[in-house]
Amino acid sequence: MEFLSLIRPKRQDFLTTMTPAEQATMTQHAEYVRDMIAQRQVLLHGGAPDGTISVLVYRVGSATEARRLFYSDPAVIAGIGYPELYPLAIGHLAAN
Repeated sequence: MEFLSLIRPKRQDFLTTMTPAEQATMTQHAEYVRDMIAQRQVLLHGGAPDGTISVLVYRVGSATEARRLFYSDPAVIAGIGYPELYPLAIGHLAAN
């Protein structure tokens, strides 16, 4: 099962005006994502031109697992932005 996770910032200039606490949270978020990638729970991670600070595609065994990973994310816990989680149906995925 795949899920799409988005974290949209609460302010447009977030990336250029992060406080030290927000920077620390984003570092923790990046480490958390790297761990999920290493465990093959995340297929994709990045940002978006509209200012979305985190775009993730989870590949997990259940919706419960997706919610657990999502709500354990340091950026979600800290309330860095507006978090969103959606089921995703990947139609085609290019081979590496």
